[in-house]
Amino acid sequence: MGCGRAYVIVRKQISVVHKRAGHPRPDETTDHRLHHSPVQTGVLYSCGSKVKVTCRSQKVCLLSCIHMARVFVYGTLKKGQPNYFRMFDGTNGKAEFLASAFTTDKYPLVIAGKYNIPFLLKIPGQGHRVHGEIYKVDDRMLRFLDDFEGVPTMYQRTLVNLEVKDWVGRAEGGETPSPGSITEAFVYSTTTYQPDWPSLPSYESYDAYGDHGLEYVTREGRD
Repeated sequence: MGCGRAYVIVRKQISVVHKRAGHPRPDETTDHRLHHSPVQTGVLYSCGSKVKVTCRSQKVCLLSCIHMARVFVYGTLKKGQPNYFRMFDGTNGKAEFLASAFTTDKYPLVIAGKYNIPFLLKIPGQGHRVHGEIYKVDDRMLRFLDDFEGVPTMYQRTLVNLEVKDWVGRAEGGETPSPGSITEAFVYSTTTYQPDWPSLPSYESYDAYGDHGLEYVTREGRD
């Protein structure tokens, strides 16, 4: 969710704050970022998520919201896999590795199509408990991943319950999750699969270089 939709700017109030602080009235390119100082009025406009406050003076503050989401990756975006580099390409956004984990429910993880792409089929109870990695990503990275995964036609992004195997990331608002604890994250699974895909071999952990012999074809190598 973008910040622009989540809080309201009152220009009259902003201009009063600037006048008192000895600053000129902000122009159209900056006034959407300026808010009443909590020191001056006790009013804090937030984005409904983590808010970062930088004060230029006691009366004028700059606020920005940082919304982070958790994503569970199980295929080519994992460490050591062909698309892992995309998770840490700054032009795509920000990502931070949090934990290794596996799904609480079984799902078929299959390799399918002419490019040997890993798909997590949205058929709970079939297949294996799938192993993967949890990342914390910002809005920009989440938008990139949605586009990269072809949401909503190729994959659909939904929440999935996960059992933590090993949490190494920074704790978020409390104690570090212990092995065996349950958390949730977004996952890119699909309900738009071919009729024969559920009968394909199912994997517990995907490896593009595994002995299955189904070499993944990168986007750059596709015709």
